[in-house]
Amino acid sequence: MSISRRNFISQTALLATSLETLSSFKVPAAAGYSLKVMATNWGFPGSITEFCKKAKEDGYDGIEVWMPGDDKGRKEVMDAAAQQNLLVGFLYGGGDADYAKHAEQFKNGITEAAKLKPIYINCHSGKDYFSFDQNKSLMDFSLDLGAKSGIPVYHETHRGRSLFAAHSTRNFIEKIPNLRLCLDISHWCNVHESLLGDQKETVDLALSRVDHIHARVGHAEGPQVSDPRAPEWDGAVKTHFAWWDKVVETKRKEGKIMTILTEFGPPDYLPTLPYTRQPVANQWDINVYMLQQLKKRYA
Repeated sequence: MSISRRNFISQTALLATSLETLSSFKVPAAAGYSLKVMATNWGFPGSITEFCKKAKEDGYDGIEVWMPGDDKGRKEVMDAAAQQNLLVGFLYGGGDADYAKHAEQFKNGITEAAKLKPIYINCHSGKDYFSFDQNKSLMDFSLDLGAKSGIPVYHETHRGRSLFAAHSTRNFIEKIPNLRLCLDISHWCNVHESLLGDQKETVDLALSRVDHIHARVGHAEGPQVSDPRAPEWDGAVKTHFAWWDKVVETKRKEGKIMTILTEFGPPDYLPTLPYTRQPVANQWDINVYMLQQLKKRYA
């Protein structure tokens, strides 16, 4: 059934109201505060050079990419970013199911990443089925590396990893005083099948440890809404912005840099039409829309 003109106008008005609400965030910024919005090459069909050029053209301040596994790939990333005057953040994590092999991958990878002097290293830390002590050992190594190198090291709240859920993350936060987070809270919405209204205390504790955000909007049944511009996702969008507001408010008051990655992903994160696998929206356009909303609200 096609949407009626009256309903279309009503939904469009609702969306406009939502965006106006989002643009009203006002917190004074101390000297030193700045917002840096990063682009992801996840799902980008071209080369790293083409990606960096496109990111710069559309207004990004930097890129966050998975740390390449060889010297050639690392040089290509750093050269392409430098050509466009873009900041670089690296993402890295081990993949092996065997803990000893995983730990070796993880430690070697982030050590190589630190040599390239990115503005941060974002860790996919451990596995959800490793023991607490095993995952903590990886975090301890990374935090020691960060302290020695001067490069901020964050650990991402991500399904399948050590910080896959709110309650498990709380345990790490309480036992590792210097643990800093990359908040991708969309994963927790999926894991807990809710917008986390029943875990406010734990969420607030996590927010107090966040230095970097992955700005994807999740919902109770998945880690990514189909399109944050659609009025049916108004509640989820506002809930995520309310969480992000608390982090940005702290950074503005402290006069520190706030980095945010727009990370709406390609299929199968992005829903597709049956049989054709045609995406229901354009991934790059969604991320640029998020870039614009983040800068409008927080810069």
